[in-house]
Amino acid sequence: MKKYATIDYRIEDRTAYISFCRPEVHNAFNDTLIYEMTEIFRKLEKDKTIRAVVLSGQGKSFCAGADLNWMKRVINQSFEENLKEANALAELFSLIYNFRCPVIGRINGTAIGGGVGFVAVCDIAIAAESAQFSFSEVKIGLVPACIGPYVVKKIGEGKAREYFITGERINSEKAYRIGLVNKYVPDDELDITVKDLLTMIAFSGPEAVTMAKRLVSSVSNMSEKEYKPFTAEMIARLRISGEGQEGMNAFLQKRKPNWTGK
Repeated sequence: MKKYATIDYRIEDRTAYISFCRPEVHNAFNDTLIYEMTEIFRKLEKDKTIRAVVLSGQGKSFCAGADLNWMKRVINQSFEENLKEANALAELFSLIYNFRCPVIGRINGTAIGGGVGFVAVCDIAIAAESAQFSFSEVKIGLVPACIGPYVVKKIGEGKAREYFITGERINSEKAYRIGLVNKYVPDDELDITVKDLLTMIAFSGPEAVTMAKRLVSSVSNMSEKEYKPFTAEMIARLRISGEGQEGMNAFLQKRKPNWTGK
């Protein structure tokens, strides 16, 4: 398996575990990390044996946003150079958000600025109780642009306006209340909570999970005229699919479907 400079990566029990591995800078990201993570997610997209991805950070932090040394360099870049790197980051967030199987955020510590973007693009984010969050971009004269669409989807326009403008620190309890994370747990229960979630996913139909993601992201932007035929066709196709037939027959026959491996 290929070694990466900024990311730790392994596959275990049909789950891909990806961790930011720059603890000395609180897992801040730079152009190398963006490139490496983009490569990994594109590779995993083709691996149909993978049932889930777990995204986390090494050390005490999840991701502290943009790396300071990288920021020193971008200050002197042209608009075209900055646009190229911003587009690369936007593409990475899109890849994770639209990934075919569930991406679980194991939020082990603080997430700042663009680091919160990696939280927002996860399908389900489980945070350690000690985790802190902040949209700190305004403090240095910037805005959370590339992560904005995904954060607004998570917490709504009203809360996004508040926290994008103030840049205030948000603890894990408040992050849960506003919908940024799905659950927060004591730090020593983070791993078992993620493991239990992966077990639940393993008992769901792989194709059904993919389509469930597509359903949620699609219908929110549709009119009634659009979503009625879209949803009807989706369920009709799934009912006659191999997975749908197996799942319904297993239910009626009171047995476990074949995708559980049991």
